[in-house]
Amino acid sequence: MAKTVKITATDGSQVEFVDEMIGAGGMKDVYFSPDKSYVVAFFRDKQDFNAKDRLQNITGKYRENIFNQAGGEYWKDLYCWPTKIVEYNGKLGITCPTYQKQFFFKKGSINNDFLGIKGKEKEGKWYASAKNLNKFLAPEEKGDWFKYFQICIRISRAVKRLHAAGLAHSDLSYKNVLVDPTTGQASIIDIDGLVVPGKYPPDVLGTPDFIAPEVISTKHLPITDAKRKLPSIKTDRHALAVMIYMYLLYRHPLRGGKVNDLDSAKDEELSMGIKALFIEHPTDRSNRVKVDQLHPSQLPQGDPVKIPYSVCGPYLKELFNKAFIDGLQNPDIRPTADEWEQALLKTVDLMQPCQNPNCWHKWFVFDNSTKPKCPFCGTEYKGQLPVLNLYYSPKVGVFKPENYRLMVYNKQLLYMWHVNRFVNANEKTTPDQKIPVGDFHFHNGKWILINRKLTSMYDKDIDKKIEIGEAVELTEGKKILLSKENGGRLIIVQLVKS
Repeated sequence: MAKTVKITATDGSQVEFVDEMIGAGGMKDVYFSPDKSYVVAFFRDKQDFNAKDRLQNITGKYRENIFNQAGGEYWKDLYCWPTKIVEYNGKLGITCPTYQKQFFFKKGSINNDFLGIKGKEKEGKWYASAKNLNKFLAPEEKGDWFKYFQICIRISRAVKRLHAAGLAHSDLSYKNVLVDPTTGQASIIDIDGLVVPGKYPPDVLGTPDFIAPEVISTKHLPITDAKRKLPSIKTDRHALAVMIYMYLLYRHPLRGGKVNDLDSAKDEELSMGIKALFIEHPTDRSNRVKVDQLHPSQLPQGDPVKIPYSVCGPYLKELFNKAFIDGLQNPDIRPTADEWEQALLKTVDLMQPCQNPNCWHKWFVFDNSTKPKCPFCGTEYKGQLPVLNLYYSPKVGVFKPENYRLMVYNKQLLYMWHVNRFVNANEKTTPDQKIPVGDFHFHNGKWILINRKLTSMYDKDIDKKIEIGEAVELTEGKKILLSKENGGRLIIVQLVKS
């Protein structure tokens, strides 16, 4: 039986680990604590003064600035953040919380887990390719499309918080993010390599598929050359855009059919670097996916003609263009993590349940079509579909369109961030603001909105107050003022019939 080792961390606290390695990463060997509540990871190579100083800041002031602030509890689920520094047998190490139980496979792969991944951690790579999803994973592990949006929102929010603190992850990839599509949860790991511009340089260039083009195209230059581009907040933004594209569309945005060099290593360097080209570029079609080269298990998601990126809705399409066309070789204009978060949240409000019970995606984004249908299984929506167009009031008595819509489906909920433009759905949302203030139902052949909590909700067509507990029917052109308070929105109902 393996012995338990007791050591003292640099902060004076006691740390224990079972002297039996449970895993080995690219740079560290990992051991469990006796109760498995945390792990101890030792660097294989000797760490210099700069590396130790970086770890002291990561476990010290950087950690305190994020977790020991108001609302700091929220971030504990989004990061697996190092907590202490230890030394043993001449090796430097860190302690980290053990991954939460939802980030381990329960069923694993199909055919009684023939891949042997049951109990292993859910690296994001399992969920970023159509082949893995369609051919290998057990149906119970796949989740649905709505959950992948939740995953992307949480990753964007976590990256936004790092960047707000002046920190870059430097190696954002599906290997360093754990995801759970059954709950929509995500957690960023391998925090110990954080980059601080001008203070802590990156340890690695990143993970293939996620390294920004400018890092690849300048990697031959000396590290001291001003033209050499290293991982930073701007390169994190590229990696984040790639990750979101892959989690929602299950293919890589730059890996198409174009061959830039017959030498495979040189081709990889060019295709991901200076000659990188979006596979769905609207005018340059030279990197289009060659469907005849795809494995059947990669279809239909691997074919952008069948499942174009426009299925993600107008807000995300605009950001994908900004990331993979305008900002691909121009890091300064790449979308920020905050832009991704806001676009994802607005897109979630456009989502509609698929009426086909056998569609594993289960959701799709409304495309403003008069004949809405699920792009994944082709099922057309049957019945009336209410769309709520939201308006804001820049001054009393004046309302302007906000480029914001809310789709309605049976038992859909209304929240304060829909009611008031000054309330946001993010890490600062209070418990009270998370309580639904209204709900929608298809009742006796009519769509209705029931007011549950709003004290100044009005049917503006007849200027009648809708009391708490009362319902208002959603008819074509119906105007409903959700709140008279500052920031309160007006909704105008549009009925799509199919």
